[in-house]
Amino acid sequence: MLHVPRFFSTAAVALFAGLATPAAQAETPPDTLIQAWSIDDVITLDPAEVFEFTASEILGNTYQGLIGYNVNDVSDIFGVIAESWEVAPDGMSMSFTIRDGMQFATGNPITVDDVVFSLTRAVKLDKSPAFILTQFGLNAENVDDMIVKTGDNSFDLKMDKAYAPTLLLYCLTATVGFIVDKQLVLEHEVDGDLGYNWLKTAYAGSGAFTIREWRANEVIVVERNDNYSGDAPPMARAIYRHIPESSTQRLLLEKGDIDIARDLGPEEIDALQNNPDIRIESGVKGSIYYLGLNQKNEFLSKPEVRQAMKYLVDYATIADTIAKGTVTVHQAFLPKGFLGALEETPFELNVEKAKELLAAAGVPDGFTVTMDTRNTPEITGMAQAIQQTMATAGINLELIPGDGQQTLTKYRARNHDIYIGRWGPDYQDPHTNADTFARNPDNSDDAASKPLAWRNAWDIPEMTAKADAAVLEKDAAARAEMYLALQREHQETSPFVIMFQEIEVLGFRDNVKGFVVGPSFNDNSFKAVTKE
Repeated sequence: MLHVPRFFSTAAVALFAGLATPAAQAETPPDTLIQAWSIDDVITLDPAEVFEFTASEILGNTYQGLIGYNVNDVSDIFGVIAESWEVAPDGMSMSFTIRDGMQFATGNPITVDDVVFSLTRAVKLDKSPAFILTQFGLNAENVDDMIVKTGDNSFDLKMDKAYAPTLLLYCLTATVGFIVDKQLVLEHEVDGDLGYNWLKTAYAGSGAFTIREWRANEVIVVERNDNYSGDAPPMARAIYRHIPESSTQRLLLEKGDIDIARDLGPEEIDALQNNPDIRIESGVKGSIYYLGLNQKNEFLSKPEVRQAMKYLVDYATIADTIAKGTVTVHQAFLPKGFLGALEETPFELNVEKAKELLAAAGVPDGFTVTMDTRNTPEITGMAQAIQQTMATAGINLELIPGDGQQTLTKYRARNHDIYIGRWGPDYQDPHTNADTFARNPDNSDDAASKPLAWRNAWDIPEMTAKADAAVLEKDAAARAEMYLALQREHQETSPFVIMFQEIEVLGFRDNVKGFVVGPSFNDNSFKAVTKE
């Protein structure tokens, strides 16, 4: 039965109350997985709007999409709700057939009407991740003619160009492509909002777990979905506790009050290495850490200033100390592991070089700017280190701390000077990052598409055309070369100081088995977790 109301079950209330203090218990319940993580970036639970790390992981365990892939070999693409698909001879459309016999958590059958509704709804709502679908020529006016039911179990998705077929398939693995229960969502529609205001905090999926509760900056609870089409999860529920302090996470993990710690710092990792009750695991993610320099700022809009700031980050020291074991130096917008990823790292701390560039920009004495900084330990540590090295060339960097929701809201409105952030790919095709870092089709304040280049007011019609050309190239080798050239140009001209690629580190109680660390956060899976 679907748990729609946003209230804890009696068992969940008792469990959460028992976890209110670090020394509450010595062992977590055998049927409950408890994780400590900074979850203050959760803004919504609606698949049409989710665009943050934590919520992406939650949705990856509670919803299903049409398409999936092997997390150990992303080229191995398979159907989930889709049983099969076929590309039209002209490459301008793809036909899908839906599996029979699948259900939502409500018990409602998953039909082609649910699929068409979910995809068209995401386009019509036009929230942050909508561009993943609208890049195929879809918009609110034409989507009903572009995504069309063709039979009891089939539909066509039409496109404006003959894109590489894998691009569309990878895009459908993103959270914006997850399928919602049309009947349930429309029961909560108000004034034609397609259930948007309800689904921000509710649930309408078909995944291994249902979302039971989200309390902002406090807790998220998911519970086993008895109508799930796959193998039933061993855990009856999973709980995320918002605990941003890495030292507190370590203490709770050592005491057995949590099963997994998600934000351990270098000191905590080192301290836990020899604990026989703890197991440390890591996996390279596609996420990258970067600075976004708003081109509306009179200083940051100078090309020489942009380049100077790339020489005012002590990449090696941050990677070896502050973020030891959790990042590797990386300075291009495509993460390692992607087709065409550039692994050259041309920048290092060079104060004299930076001063020369600042002088050429006409600001030899530097200037003052602000940087919006999410107040988590790793971001704060990086920001403070960057603040110190920027000062050596006369750049006074004033840090403005805030939680994830506050900093993201300001950044999305491009009201920042500098934003220090982390960006994860939405799907496993190189266009996912080229589309946001190197493409900005409309730089106006009311643009329909708002990628990172737009957020930083970087008007780049020529680079946008190059990114558009790369996505149509069907020869993989030629396409890889196009992305390499695009990244080299981006390193020399962009208002992005790309610094690191993330290594996700998790601390487990040793009895916890079966957690999957995937390349993207919506690939992280606990549906097969057991406690031995």
